Formats: sequence, C-alpha cells, structure tokens
Amino acid sequence: MVRVRLSVAERREELLRAAVEQISARGVAALRIADVASALGVSNALVLYHFSTKEKLVAAAFARAAEDDLAHLHGLLGRRTSALRRLRAAVRWYAPTGQAKGWRLWIEGWAAALREPALRDVTRDLDRRWKAAIAEVIAEGVAAGEFPCPDPEGAALRLTALLDGLAVQLTSYAGTVSRARARAREWTDEALARELGLPREALGAPRR
Repeated sequence: MVRVRLSVAERREELLRAAVEQISARGVAALRIADVASALGVSNALVLYHFSTKEKLVAAAFARAAEDDLAHLHGLLGRRTSALRRLRAAVRWYAPTGQAKGWRLWIEGWAAALREPALRDVTRDLDRRWKAAIAEVIAEGVAAGEFPCPDPEGAALRLTALLDGLAVQLTSYAGTVSRARARAREWTDEALARELGLPREALGAPRR
C-alpha cells in the first residue's frame, strides 16, 4: 500500500487524532509512542519528530480534543433561536447520556492532569471556556427576559459540576448505577430549569 505524502500540518493532525483514539482505548498511563505509530503504520521516530516526548503528544492530543468539543458547543450555543433552547441543547448534548463522545478520554485527562502540568493547563482552559460560554448565554437569556437567573456564572459552575459528576459515575462504575443512568436526563433537565428559575415543564418533555 502506497501512503499519500502529507504536509506537516496534515501529519500532525493525523497523529493527534490517532493519539486521542489510543488514549480512549488504553488510557494515558498505558499509552506508548509505539501504539500511536502502529495505529497509523508509521515509525516511532516520525511520531517523536512531531512530538518529542509522550507527555507533549498527550497534552497536544487533549488540546485537540478540547477544541473539537468547544467547536461543537459553540455551534449549539450560536444557533439563531432562544437562549433557553440553546442552553437545553448544549446541556443535553454534554450530559453523559447525550451524544457527546469521549467521557472516558476526559476522565483519563483529569486524572493524568494531577501529575502533568501541561495537561493540567489544557483541562483547566477547557473547563474555563465551557463555563464562560454557558454563562454568556444564560446572561443573554436574562437580558432578554426569558428567565430570572440571578447568577449566570454560578449557574454555569453548578451545572458543569453536576454533569461532570454524573459522567464519572456512569463511565467509571458501569453496571452499578442503573437508576442514575435511567434518570440522568431527567436530573439534567431539572437542574437546568432550577438554575434558570423556571418550572421543569418549560424545557419540554425529557428525551428517552
């Protein structure tokens, strides 16, 4: 099989996406440069040419995954509709029972960030930007008279804490939280309505 010659940027992108897949499958601690190289059929030396250490590869892979998630989030929040509908779509997507992918990846990232400063910077930046984006749309809804939330930044923090906590439970302890799995969407909608100062019915029927 003849491999297509890629530009430096294209090769880097290919390596990062392969690294994200390998981290999701193996975890950060077990990941080797050889795993990423083997997945693409390239040499270890090529991976190290673009990322001189495993730590730099891992940090860059998480940064790439973060940008993907944030791009999708901004797409949902940037729709031409009410703030309430945008928030509902974003929170339901981000919830561990929604369509967002990669919760295992981010749980691995949070754990590894305790030991890796570069990765800690990536996860902290993602967390900050997620909260800021949600808080901004909540503030827009308040200004438009859609709901009376008195503290958009606090509401964004509390919603994120709930969703992250549910993600850890549902991802890390599969089979032991069946009740939580069945009700997670309901809890997510209830939390959003409560933070916005709305009755639960204002969000419409929960997805099943």
